Amino acid sequence: MFGIPGKQAVTMTPAAVHQITKLMERDGHQGLRIGVKKGGCAGMEYTMDYVTEVDANDEVVEQDGARVMIAPMAQMFLFGTEIDYETSLLESSFRFRNPNVADACGCGESIKFKDVEELAAERDS
Repeated sequence: MFGIPGKQAVTMTPAAVHQITKLMERDGHQGLRIGVKKGGCAGMEYTMDYVTEVDANDEVVEQDGARVMIAPMAQMFLFGTEIDYETSLLESSFRFRNPNVADACGCGESIKFKDVEELAAERDS
C-alpha cells in the first residue's frame, strides 16, 4: 500500500458519498474501484468500475457508508485526491480533484500526472 500511515488515500465530498452509497444499495455492489489507464489526449484517464469482490491488493477507503477501492497501480497517482459528484442541467458525473495532476485536456476527461520521482519526493517531504 502506498501512502502515509493514518491518512486515507482519497476523500469524498458529501455528494460523492451520497451517490456511491446509493449505487451500492441499489445494485448490491461492494463499492467502486477507481483506477487509471493510458488513454485520452493528455495521456491518462480515470476508470471506475463496480466491485462485487474486494481484491486483496486494493486499498479500501470507507467514508460514511461509501466504499471505494483503489487499484494497486493507481494508488500512487490518486493519493490526496478528493472525489466529488456534480450535477448540472446537462450531466451528472464524478469529479476528481487530484493534486498529482500536472496537466489536463480541455474537456477534463484526460490527465497527465507529475513524474513518479516528483510524486515520491512530495510525499517524503
